[in-house]
Amino acid sequence: MVRGFARHLQALDPATEVPPAGLLACRNRRAVPYLYCDAEVAALMAATASLRPALHAATHKTLIGLLSATGMRLGEVIRLDRADLDAAGGLLTIRDSKFAKSRQIPLHPSTLAALAEYGQLRDQHCPCPSTRALLVPTAGTRLISQAIHYVFARLVRQAGLQPRSPECRPRLHDFRHCLAVNTLLAWYRQGLDVLARLPALSTMLGHSTPASTYWYYSDSRVIPIPVPLPA
Repeated sequence: MVRGFARHLQALDPATEVPPAGLLACRNRRAVPYLYCDAEVAALMAATASLRPALHAATHKTLIGLLSATGMRLGEVIRLDRADLDAAGGLLTIRDSKFAKSRQIPLHPSTLAALAEYGQLRDQHCPCPSTRALLVPTAGTRLISQAIHYVFARLVRQAGLQPRSPECRPRLHDFRHCLAVNTLLAWYRQGLDVLARLPALSTMLGHSTPASTYWYYSDSRVIPIPVPLPA
């Protein structure tokens, strides 16, 4: 920003000094995605059993499971309302997300069963919530991202997950990376036409173009995956 302003000012005053490029060594470095294996996801969900009260534990267990199964953004999960879940149709509707786009995500029967179980516990422990949110904390309000990150850091420690490098640490957003990479790798291993199927995955993830989805794979090829992925 300073260099840009200095170049502008130099057009008016040639004596203006423009700081050279590369003067500051600091560079923003993109985090390397942490690709969870099935055992690590299970360990994180099991670690929620230590949370109290029961609704607090169930909410974070369901949150992790939903992120892993759908690849949604954290903000999208927080904004989910009960009416967005169509249990009969097996669909979850994401409304007005990034780029002002809405989409529907098909849910596996096991995910639907887990959401139904959570809904029963939520209604039992919080019969009069102050929000229509699908997932709620014990206060019956909508979840807050800062609080979720705080609890997730505790679960990571309890589950024994360790950084794979200074740039590769377990993050909530990495469930999204994991779903995208696992899906792409499975398609390659099955000999399917990945380019033809990519728009479907792109739509499910809420990307503006398939190119935004493909970089998940190209950016993750150098990452060691802890265990073989199922075909």
